[in-house]
Amino acid sequence: MDETYDVIVLGTGLTECILSGLFSAHGKKVLHLDRNSFYGGETASLNLTNLYKMFYPTIDPPAHLGANRDWNVDLVPKFTMANGKLVKIILHTETVANNLEWKCVDGSFVMQVSAGGFFSKAKAKVHKVPATDVEALKSDLMGLLEKRRCKKFFKFVQDYDPAKPATHKNMDLKRQPFRDLITAFGLEENTVDFICHAVALYTSDECIQAPCHEVMMKIRLYMDSIGLYGNSPFLYPVYGIGGIAEGFSRLSAIYGGTYMLNKNIDEILFNEDGKVVGIRSGEEVARAPVILCDPSYALSLGKVRPAGRVIRAICILNHDIPDTDHMPSGQVIIPQRQTGRRNDIFVSYVSSSHCVCAERYFIAICSTTVETDTPENELQPGFALLGEIMTTFVKVYDTYEPIEDGSRDNLFISKSYDATSHFETACEDVLSLYERIMGESLNLETTLKPFTQAS
Repeated sequence: MDETYDVIVLGTGLTECILSGLFSAHGKKVLHLDRNSFYGGETASLNLTNLYKMFYPTIDPPAHLGANRDWNVDLVPKFTMANGKLVKIILHTETVANNLEWKCVDGSFVMQVSAGGFFSKAKAKVHKVPATDVEALKSDLMGLLEKRRCKKFFKFVQDYDPAKPATHKNMDLKRQPFRDLITAFGLEENTVDFICHAVALYTSDECIQAPCHEVMMKIRLYMDSIGLYGNSPFLYPVYGIGGIAEGFSRLSAIYGGTYMLNKNIDEILFNEDGKVVGIRSGEEVARAPVILCDPSYALSLGKVRPAGRVIRAICILNHDIPDTDHMPSGQVIIPQRQTGRRNDIFVSYVSSSHCVCAERYFIAICSTTVETDTPENELQPGFALLGEIMTTFVKVYDTYEPIEDGSRDNLFISKSYDATSHFETACEDVLSLYERIMGESLNLETTLKPFTQAS
């Protein structure tokens, strides 16, 4: 370890592993360290033994759940948009793409509460999310007249071309708020709910004030992801999210990156000008002009600030999710307005079809941004949708974001993972960090040459 590198990376979460692999493949000499004994950090995939050790250290996994080899439980189980940034980053790196196996997520649903008050099991119903003009006409989310209005809206979004004013409905779509477009089509409140939260995938109603163009592009991402690899806009890796982090770790190693697990970082070193110069682990020192780390490595330095709290509950079930057409994987989004909250609740579920648990079992994960002093109670709407739960593993995560962008001291810090059920926000952080560190944006229209052809 006692040598000089171009970049030192601390932590093996998905963000750090993606960037480590990209740095190495683009010619940087990388040292990648983690205090843990496993890859993935918060985005690790754990077997049963490690899962119980993390949440219930004095309890052994029940024998009826089967062998460790059948379980790969993700701590942050986010889905991937088929036409989203993570898929494009993976396709940019042919080596990673060739070593990952994906399956479509079977269904996407939204919860809607009938008139009469906030969440109650009797009044809440799960509906499949329509994302095209054809699906809008078939949806049971809306009445007949609203279906026609929704169909026209989706057709308008599909035909929208920023360069062709004729497709703009005589509106300044890059300046006018999305609320104006809602009014123009006469969409009802519940329709706006599923469009904003289950199609555009915003986590709050603040998007109503966002420019029309911004919201429409997120709706288009959802639309364009459907049918790309199957009938769902979402993908999930076979054997879990941890395989993505490991894939990029292998990419870095192929291009000469050095990895060390179980390595405590005692100090991040700065020079008299306040710029990073390396790290110290015990008596060993590694030097680099650039350091990338997750927030946990920068807490004591005063370089990050709290961004909120996220609660995630991993639930093991022995039955499929009620009202989801017996689909083996999917997500249910509970929009904030349906429960009287400020933030959405996300329910993601997977099964043995993705090789993450034993046959006849399901893993469901409920997550949301914490708003009260009783976080677990905030997930009750999600728990109620799941039916009987065998075992629950609950953890509240403090989330952080960097105070500065890293340009002053060359210490670049990633953001904590939010409560959303997809990786788009995490990938925006990846691309931003790459550009700040490398001085140029990552060209996702190209494919890296295989290592044997690299110069």
